[in-house]
Order: sequence, then structure tokens, then C-alpha cells
Amino acid sequence: MFKLSALPLLGVAVAGGSLALPAIANAAGGAYYRAELSSPAPKGKFVARGIVWSCEGTQCVGARGTSRPLMMCAGLAKEAGEVKGFIADGKALEAEDLARCNGAA
Repeated sequence: MFKLSALPLLGVAVAGGSLALPAIANAAGGAYYRAELSSPAPKGKFVARGIVWSCEGTQCVGARGTSRPLMMCAGLAKEAGEVKGFIADGKALEAEDLARCNGAA
């Protein structure tokens, strides 16, 4: 009898937990990386350095990856072209690193 009454509570806990995750992602803006390209991206969505990048015109965003920001920038440049600006977790790459990012592509 106890097992049957616990099942509805478990279902509510699971459903409640799954609903909270999208709300957290939306509150944070959903993007860890933000980039501006020199020219419009050739594709709207693509994978570079293990993350999905979404681009609209020259603006691209991506979720957090496992590599350093410079490596993520270089992966983006390789797939989408020259990167004019790159921000990871609210911090912009310095001009020197941005030059390395584009040079690696």
C-alpha cells in the first residue's frame, strides 16, 4: 500500500524537476559564448568544438563547452569565418587572443 501512494509523489517530483531546468537556462540567457563574425555565417546552426552554435547574420551564440575560450573561438572561426568579437561568460577575448583565434582557423 505504501508503494502505491508514493508513486504519485515521485511523479510530481520528477515533473517539477524537469520543468525547472529550462527556466534556469532561460533566466541565464541560455548562451555562454557570444560572438560577432566579420561576415554572415554560412549556416544557421552547426557544431564546432563539440557544441551547437546558432547564428543569425553575424551574431552567434553557443552553450558552454569543455575547452578554453580561445579554443572555442578558433573552432567557431574554422567553421564560420573570421571572428570580430568573442565573449565567454561575459568576458571578452583580448585583441591578442582574438588574433590567435582567427590565425588558428
